Amino acid sequence: MVWTGNTGQGTTSYHSYERTHEVRAAGKDSIDASADPVFLGEGDRYNPEELLVASLSQCHMLWFLHLAADSGVVVTGYHDRARGILAENADGSGQFEAVELLPEVTVCDRASVDVAEALHERAHELCYIAKSVTFPVRFTPTVRIAN
Repeated sequence: MVWTGNTGQGTTSYHSYERTHEVRAAGKDSIDASADPVFLGEGDRYNPEELLVASLSQCHMLWFLHLAADSGVVVTGYHDRARGILAENADGSGQFEAVELLPEVTVCDRASVDVAEALHERAHELCYIAKSVTFPVRFTPTVRIAN
């Protein structure tokens, strides 16, 4: 991670610097990031809260796809509209109260629908990121049959 928001004044005041930064890992493209606009960040960049919600969504999806493949469920589409529920404290700090995953899964045949729905529970149990956070991670899956 590299902070890119020094405007020449450093952190001489709360308003003297930008919250922009890059999330970096060796051999990968960087991710442009910032604080949420409510904390003087740039709205066109990912913020830490979005990245945490995305990590939970990704972990659930990857476990689900693994379990589906092992179970013979052919998944042809997966979309999640995950969202975090945040609480802000009087001192400006805050925390997640919960994250809601809303995965929409497309499977090849009607016989796979019940199995696919059940696999979400196991995916949740196996996701190490969900197991690592102190707030609840809820999920409400929808399973559709491909046309």
